[in-house]
Amino acid sequence: MTKTGGFFTGYVFPKLFRQFGHPRGPVGQLVGWIMANSAANRRRNGWVVSLLEIQPTDRVLEIGFGPGLAIADLAGLASQVHGIDHSAAMVRKATRRNSRAVRDGRVRLVHASVDRLPEFGGPLDVILAVNSAKFWEEPAARLRELRRLLRPSGRIALAIQPRCPGADGATTARAAQEHHDLLVEAGFTTIRVETLDLDPPVACLLAINPG
Repeated sequence: MTKTGGFFTGYVFPKLFRQFGHPRGPVGQLVGWIMANSAANRRRNGWVVSLLEIQPTDRVLEIGFGPGLAIADLAGLASQVHGIDHSAAMVRKATRRNSRAVRDGRVRLVHASVDRLPEFGGPLDVILAVNSAKFWEEPAARLRELRRLLRPSGRIALAIQPRCPGADGATTARAAQEHHDLLVEAGFTTIRVETLDLDPPVACLLAINPG
């Protein structure tokens, strides 16, 4: 490996990868622009929303909404869409993207962390997290808390597309198994895995709150 290659893989890529988990500062603005304008990200988020079969009466929560791509899709389908993100930069970006729905009260976006959840005004029908759960501390505990927010038979979707250098289908499969085990530990049932053929592939785990 060249010295330049070692610098990028050993220093630049890890720092950039951490920004995808918590965009902030000038680099975070760049990361937000990448996420918002990536054709693969748009396809991935639209695909995850389609798997959830959102109903007009559903109350939905997205955790880690980033630039608000999935929020925009959800706003046209559900009666109420909540979103939390621990990046203030992403809250601003997603609010601008969904400004009309925010003004109309159909979308509520909050600067908050999954380990300090705000109130949502009642049980939720659907929760989704796209490339977010892997950044949570104590993810099984977080998932148990989220399950308590769901109505009986409410649905959750955890989507994973690994972003580490060299990620491939095997990387996605390992991440999907880890998320599957977390969902089981948290008490979710009827877990199934769907896959989207991107590079690397996206796995989406869908599960039910047994109530």
